[in-house]
Amino acid sequence: MSEARLDLPNIDTKLFEQPDAKRLLTPERATHAPRFLLLYGSLRERSYSRLAAEEAARILRALGGETRMFNPSGLPLADDAPGDHPKVQELHALTQWAKGMVWCSPERHGAMTGLMKTQIDWIPLSVGAVRPTQGKTLAVMQVSGGSQSFNAVNQMRVLGRWMRMLTIPNQSSVAKAYQEFDEAGRMKPSAYYDRIVDVMEELMKFTLLTRDAAPYLVDRYSERKESAEALSKRMKQEAT
Repeated sequence: MSEARLDLPNIDTKLFEQPDAKRLLTPERATHAPRFLLLYGSLRERSYSRLAAEEAARILRALGGETRMFNPSGLPLADDAPGDHPKVQELHALTQWAKGMVWCSPERHGAMTGLMKTQIDWIPLSVGAVRPTQGKTLAVMQVSGGSQSFNAVNQMRVLGRWMRMLTIPNQSSVAKAYQEFDEAGRMKPSAYYDRIVDVMEELMKFTLLTRDAAPYLVDRYSERKESAEALSKRMKQEAT
C-alpha cells in the first residue's frame, strides 16, 4: 500500500496488509473429516450434559465429522497437579487434535459447573508457539433441571472468546432435562432435540468454512510486527 494513501503514522507500512481474498476464500482445502472434541460438565452416572453431548456427537458424525469425547473423571483441579498428569495430557492432546469443539454444561447455582470450568482452565492459551484453541470453532450447550436458562451458555461464550475461538451464533439450552431422555439415554423427539440438530449443522458449516483459512484469519498486524522486531534484533546480534 502506498504511504501517500495511508495517513496512519503509527503503522509500519511494510507489515500492514490489505485482506487477501484469495488466501481467505480459496485456501488449500483439507480432505479429512472435520474433527470435533466434546466436553461435558457432570460426572453423575446419568449425566444429562453427557447424554446431550453424545446426541450432538451422533449428529456431527452423521454430518460427516469425526468426534471424540473427553471423560473428565480423574481430572485434577487446575494447579492442583503438574501439567504432565495423564488426564491433563489427554485433554491437551485432544484439544490439539480437534478443529472444533462442543462444550455442554449443566447449570448449577446459576452458572456452569466447576467441573466444566476445570476442563477449560486446563486448556492452555499457548504451548510454545502454538495456540491450541485459536481460530477453532465452538458450540455451547447447557442442560437445566428446571426452567430454561442461558446462564451457563453465556458464561461459556465469554470463555470461548477468551480462548480466541470462533463461537457460532446458535446455541442449545435444554430445560427439565430429566424429561427429555428415555431409559436408554437417548433424547426424545422435541423442539430441544431439533435445536441441537440446528446447532450441530451450524457448527459443521462454520468449521468447513473456516478451518483451512484459520491461520490467515488469526494473522495479526501486532504479531507480525513483534516477529519482525525479534528477527531484526537477532540479526543484529549475529552481525556483532
